[in-house]
Amino acid sequence: MQVSFIIPLFNCLPLTQAMLASLQATLPPGLAHEIILVDDGSTDGTRAWLAGLNQPVVSRSNPPPSPPAPCHVLRNEKNLGFAGACNRGAAAAAGEFLFFLNNDLVLTPHWLEPMLAAFTRFPAAGLVGNVQLNAATGAVDHAGIYFDHKGKPAHATALPRTTRWFGRPAWRPVDALTGACFAIRRAAWRQLGGFDEGFRNGGEDVDLALRASAAGFRHTVALRSVVRHHISASAGRKLRDEQNTFRLVQRWHDRIVLLAARDWSRRQVIDHADRSGVFDYALLHAALAYLFILPAPPRLVRAGVAAALDRELQRWRELLEGAAAPPAPPSVRTDQI
Repeated sequence: MQVSFIIPLFNCLPLTQAMLASLQATLPPGLAHEIILVDDGSTDGTRAWLAGLNQPVVSRSNPPPSPPAPCHVLRNEKNLGFAGACNRGAAAAAGEFLFFLNNDLVLTPHWLEPMLAAFTRFPAAGLVGNVQLNAATGAVDHAGIYFDHKGKPAHATALPRTTRWFGRPAWRPVDALTGACFAIRRAAWRQLGGFDEGFRNGGEDVDLALRASAAGFRHTVALRSVVRHHISASAGRKLRDEQNTFRLVQRWHDRIVLLAARDWSRRQVIDHADRSGVFDYALLHAALAYLFILPAPPRLVRAGVAAALDRELQRWRELLEGAAAPPAPPSVRTDQI
C-alpha cells in the first residue's frame, strides 16, 4: 500500500461528499491506496450516509452521492477532536505515506503528485504541504506557517515570484504546516507519536511540525500542488484558539524565540522608520544585521522576541485565569533541539 488518505469527519455532509468526489476524480491511475474515514460523533446524517458505503446502487438513473472505494469507516462514540480522530485513523493505516485531508477541501487535478515527489526530492522531508486557496474567494490562504513578531504561528499567503528564466520555484521550506492537508511518512508519524491530543482543534499541527524539526526532519510546501479549502467549516473550530496557542508557546518558548526573530526584526525596522528620527540605534543595528548578515539572531534580537513572547504569555494567563486553562506541557529548551 502506497498511500493512506485519512479524513476526519464532523458534520458538514455535503462538503464531505464533494470532497470525496474530488479525491476520486484526481487520484493517479494505478495508485495503491486506501481511504480511512473517521466519524467524530457527527449528528447531521453523516453516520447514516456512512452506513451505506460500498453498497450496490439500486437506482442507476438517480444514484446517491457515493465516495470511492475502498473506504474504511471508523466511528468514534464521542467527539475526540481533530487530533484524536486523526490519531485513530492513522493507527489503522497501512500506507507508506499518510495524507491527512480535511473534509472541507476541494482537490484539484495533479494536487497529489508534487506532494509525493517531495519525499523523493528531500530525503529528510517531515511534513509536506501545499498551497491552499480560499474556496470562496480564490485568494491564497496558506502556503506554509511562520512565526510572527509576537511569536504566534501565522499563515504565509504570499507566493514566491515567478522569474523570467526559472519560473516559479517548486518547493518552499517552512517552519510548520496546517493540518488541513499534509502528508508524512508513516514511519515518521509513528516515530513522533502522532498528534498531541492535549491540543483541541488547533495547535496540534504546529506542535507536530516542531517535534519533527527537533527530530531532524524538514518541512516543505509543494508549490505546484494547489487545493481549495472551505476554511473552518466545522462548527466550534475556533473556540479554543487562545488555549491552544498558550499551550504551544509554553512548550516551545525558546524555539519560537528563534523562529520568530526574523519577522520581529522586520517589524523593528518598519517601526523605527515610522518614528520620525527617534531610534534605538543598537536595536535597529542588531535587527538589520540579522536580516542581512548574521546567520543567527544576536542577543538583542533574542531578548526582544522573548520579551514580546512573555507579554503574550502574561496576557494569556490573565485571559484564561479562572477558565479551564490547559495544563502546561513539558517545555522544550533550545539546547535540546
